[in-house]
Amino acid sequence: MLLPAVPRVRLRSTVRPAIDTPFGPLTFTTAIGSTALPLLPDALFELPGGRTVARWGTPVARVELLLSPYDPGLDPENWGPLTDCRAAVWRIDVLAPIGRVQFGAVLPVRLPEGADAGWDGGQSLAAITVDDDSTKLTIGGNDEEAICHAAGAEVPRRWAELIDQVHDHSHSTWGVDADHQHGMTWTLPPLETGDHCELPVVAAWAPAADETANTWYAVLASSTDVLRQVTAEPAGVVVVRKC
Repeated sequence: MLLPAVPRVRLRSTVRPAIDTPFGPLTFTTAIGSTALPLLPDALFELPGGRTVARWGTPVARVELLLSPYDPGLDPENWGPLTDCRAAVWRIDVLAPIGRVQFGAVLPVRLPEGADAGWDGGQSLAAITVDDDSTKLTIGGNDEEAICHAAGAEVPRRWAELIDQVHDHSHSTWGVDADHQHGMTWTLPPLETGDHCELPVVAAWAPAADETANTWYAVLASSTDVLRQVTAEPAGVVVVRKC
């Protein structure tokens, strides 16, 4: 379960969870086997600091999605200021063996006129960058190598043994795919009863005139980084709304 000690208030699930970016909403999908989860979650909770956690339940798994502001802590002496930075943490808790799970984070297929998108991954980061004359946006998450290195903490420990498949995909059925450079889809290795997996997605944007790689470095975050930042902030006051 994501952030069990953080106070929360249940909301009505009337809006699909998404991060609003200058190039349209970054939306999220989950498919378990051949079945896609509904766009609207079964339950939605408000957390302090403008955060939400969405939850879906199935006979074989529980899926949660945290959406949160995120401060990547960039050194202002080296990097230009960001316009904004938002993070998501996707988590699945497995109740029965699952052969195939996919998680996606995707922008609209039709980007605004003048926008150009391209793959921007490297150094254990799966990423795309979208820019136009005014704005640059980078969306990033774990690549296959980072997933293996997270074994035992954010993903099942046995996934560490899959590191050889990162460089040889001839026998691999899992990995990260750029969806026509408008987003990414993570296809996970098989999951067993009792497993859990957490994946981060960070979106950062800044003025296009800034030639520093600030948005790229801003999205180099693990799910542990994001969750630690949430729990480190004061709880604040949550306004109770009737469901």
